Amino acid sequence: MRKLLKKIIRVLTIGITKNSIGLVAYQEIVDIAMKLQKDVYYGTHLMKFTVPNWLSNYRAETFSSKEPDTLDYIDAIPIGETLWDIGANVGLYSVYAAKSRNCNVFAFEPSVFNLELLARNIFINDLQLKITIIPIALSDKLGSNVFRMSSTTWGGALSTFGEDFDQNGNKFLDVFEYSTLGMTMEQAVSLLNVQIPQHIKMDVDGIEHFILRGGQSILKNVKSILIEINDSFTEQAHETEMHLKNAGLTLFKKCNLGSSNQFNQWWVRK
Repeated sequence: MRKLLKKIIRVLTIGITKNSIGLVAYQEIVDIAMKLQKDVYYGTHLMKFTVPNWLSNYRAETFSSKEPDTLDYIDAIPIGETLWDIGANVGLYSVYAAKSRNCNVFAFEPSVFNLELLARNIFINDLQLKITIIPIALSDKLGSNVFRMSSTTWGGALSTFGEDFDQNGNKFLDVFEYSTLGMTMEQAVSLLNVQIPQHIKMDVDGIEHFILRGGQSILKNVKSILIEINDSFTEQAHETEMHLKNAGLTLFKKCNLGSSNQFNQWWVRK
C-alpha cells in the first residue's frame, strides 16, 4: 500500500510540475511541509522539532522511548558544560542538552539533507547561542573524502565517510555520495578553535574507532562519552575499548539498542 501511494504521489507531482503554475503550487506545498512542527515534552522541558516527512516525525514522536539511555546520559551532564554531539542528525539530543542542561553544544553533522532540519530545530528553539553547527565529517585524518549515504530522506541515518563498510562491518550499500572535507577531533580544536568537550555523544554508524583514533589528546580531557558500538564488529569494538581505556576512561554501563550486539556504551572518568 505504501509503495502504491508513493507511486501515485510521484506521478501526480511530475504532472503538476510540468508548468509554471504547478511549480508554484508544488513550492508552496514544500514550504508548508517545512513549517510543520511537533511539540515534544520531556520532564519539564518543551522542545519543538521540524517534521516535514514521516522520518523526522517518527524521531520526534519516539523522542522519549527510542533511546532512553541517551537521555539519561544527557541528564547526568553537569549544568553548563560542553558537549560534542558527533553525528547530530537533525539535532534532537543537541536541543535537549542545550535546553535541559544549558550545555554549550557543538553539533557535528556532514549530511546536506539533515543540516537544514538541524538548523531549523536550533532556530525554533531559540538556541542559536548555545548550539554551534559544524558541517564537517570527523575521521582520523585531514582531507577530502567520499561521504556515502544509504538514504536521502530528511532525518536519515546510516552513512559513512572515507570507508566502504556499515555499522556492522559489512559492505556499505549507498544510494548517494559526494566528496567533502573531514578532519580529526584534535584538528577541530586546533584549526577551527572548537571548544574542547567535557562530554561526547557519538553515533556515526561504523567509523567511531577511526574518530577516536584521531582524538587521543581530546579523550584524555573528557569526563564522559556515550558511544554506539556493535560488539560483533570486532575491529571496531576492540579498537574503541583500547582508545577509551588508554584515555583513562572506565566503562560505566552498556545499554542494548534493540539487537543482541548493538549497544550504547557509557564511559566515565573516575
